Formats: sequence, structure tokens, C-alpha cells
Amino acid sequence: MLFDSSIRKELARSFGATLIVLVTVVMTIMLVRTLGLASRGGVAPADVLLVMGFTVLGHLPTILSLSLFVAIVSTLARMYRDSEMVIWFGAGRGLLQVLAPLLRFAWPVMLAVGALALVVWPWANQQIDELKTRYEQRSDVDRIAPGEFQETAGGTRVFFIDKDTPGANAASKIFIASTTPERETVTSAQSARLKVQDGQRIAILNNGERVEMMLDKPGLRVSEFVEYGTQVGNAQGATPGAPSAKTTASWQLATSGAPALLAELGWRLGLVFAVLNLVVLGLALAVVQPRAGRSAGVMAALFAFMAYYNLMNVGQRWVEAERLSLPALMLALHGSVLALGLAILLVRHNHWSWRSLLAARRTA
Repeated sequence: MLFDSSIRKELARSFGATLIVLVTVVMTIMLVRTLGLASRGGVAPADVLLVMGFTVLGHLPTILSLSLFVAIVSTLARMYRDSEMVIWFGAGRGLLQVLAPLLRFAWPVMLAVGALALVVWPWANQQIDELKTRYEQRSDVDRIAPGEFQETAGGTRVFFIDKDTPGANAASKIFIASTTPERETVTSAQSARLKVQDGQRIAILNNGERVEMMLDKPGLRVSEFVEYGTQVGNAQGATPGAPSAKTTASWQLATSGAPALLAELGWRLGLVFAVLNLVVLGLALAVVQPRAGRSAGVMAALFAFMAYYNLMNVGQRWVEAERLSLPALMLALHGSVLALGLAILLVRHNHWSWRSLLAARRTA
């Protein structure tokens, strides 16, 4: 009981500290990426914090798994370094008996990772897609801001209106530059007003000039007008696109036979199985080299974690390309990692070595 409580308390402290550091690092990276996306017009500036929050929420399964793995490795390394493990081994505890308190500490993390990977991950991706789609589906009129040059959704038009606009449906000193594969046109007018006609938004320009240049012909055509109408968008937004695999609910992935959806399901299930495997691997690989630094164990843990998750990504691509079935991936990758961790654990628990095995064989 004393052993269990002491190791779980230290694991909790290490896990909490690691989780805070990783969440801070990931939030900083995601904030920079989201700000860059907003500067390129991918998301609305007002939705930056929402997109960043949903993105971090989607990455929480990986953050929790890595925090648990680092906490186990660093805690056991500290106990080895301070000879606490020697005392516990001398009291009759074996390495396999350490696995039970680690699993009792890890099962809430495993449940949280399962809920986040199977439920929260598709929901967070769906929210991000809706925010991006809503921003991309703005009409040309919604994009226009007085005193600023604004591109349309397709990047084929540039609008500018004067800061002193008389109202939401009217503007003054308008500039419109448009480019098509056949021509380039520049239109300017003193004033304009909006009108909805047959479901289309029409900008009625008054007292202006239009300069048109055909790309395959020399020369310009300049025309003046008293009233000129141009379409600036639909009265209703465009319909949203088909949902992607990342936004599909887990139960729909399980009932679908599409390789891309099965690959996504394999990734989500793999996040849950990875927690169990990382607990076993953390216990099996936690060892202190006296000549190595204190951070050597943590660096080795990070390397093992990156290798494991890269293999999960490769397995997902193979399932998507129908080079591997989902059950074969779960057995070959996660089953093999679990078997490897248990094998290393058994060897260290029984103090097996090639020399002892050869000596036992000669004696027999």
C-alpha cells in the first residue's frame, strides 16, 4: 500500500507538470499557426481563439499520452537513480509488481483519451470546418470593408470603397478590378447601391468609368456610364461540402467500409491502445545509465514515442491505400508493441541474459 501510494503521488505530480508544459507549448504553436491562417484569409480574425481552442482540444489525446509516458519514465528513472527501486526490490517487490500501480494511475487517462479520440476529436474538427466554411462562404459584399482593398472568395476581384459610406447597402467612390482568363477590367464609380434580383446581389454603380483590356488582343477599351450593374454574390450562401473523415462520427466510421474512413477509425482506436502500450513500454524501458545525463531517459522516451506515432501514421496510410486491413494493423502494430514491451519486462523481471541462459543450458 505504501509503495502504491508513493509512486502514484509522484506520478501525479510529474504528469501534471508535464501536461501543463506540453499544453502551453502546443497552444503557442497553434496560436502562431492560426494567426498565420487568419492573415492569409483562411479564418476570420474574430474566430482565432475559437479555432485555436478546438485545435488544441483535438490534440489532447496525443498530449495526454505523451505526458503519461514522460511521467512514468522520469518517475521511475528518478527512483532508480536514488536507489529507491533497489529498496523496493529488496522488500520482495519485482518489476512486474510495479505494473499494477501504474495501470491504476493510467486507467482514467485511458478513458479520457478514448472519449477525446472517439467523440471530441470529430466534433472539434467539425467546428473548425464550419468556422472556415462560414468565413469562406461570405459574399463579396460581406468581405468589403470601407477604406481597405479586399479580394473576393476566388481572388479574381479586388474591391475598394471609400471610408465615408452612406449606409450598409450603399457606398461612395468605388473601385473594382477583376481578372478572368480572357480579360482584365477596372471599374470606378462615384456611388453605388445594392439590389437583390432573382436571388443575386447586384451592385448598381452610378457615374463611373470602365477600362477593359483583352489579354489576347492589344489596346484598351474605355467606356463611361451613368448606371452600370455587376453581380457581387448570391443572396444565399453556398451549400457546405461533403464531410471529411476527420469530421465523421466514430460510429459512422465503424459501419462504413470505405478505406479512408476505416483508416481514420484505426487512428482513433490506436490512440486508446497506445496509452496501454506506453505504460508497459515506459516500465520496460525505464533504466538509468550512471554515465548518462538525467535527461537521457526522457530523450529516449520522446524518441520511442515519436517512432510509435510515426508508425501509427504509416499504418493509417496503408489502410487508406488498402495495403493493410484494419484488424491486421491493430494486431501488427499495437499487438506487436505490447508483446515487445511485455517481453522486455519479463526479461528484466527474471534477470534473464544470454550468459545465464547459456549457463543453464550447459548445466542441463
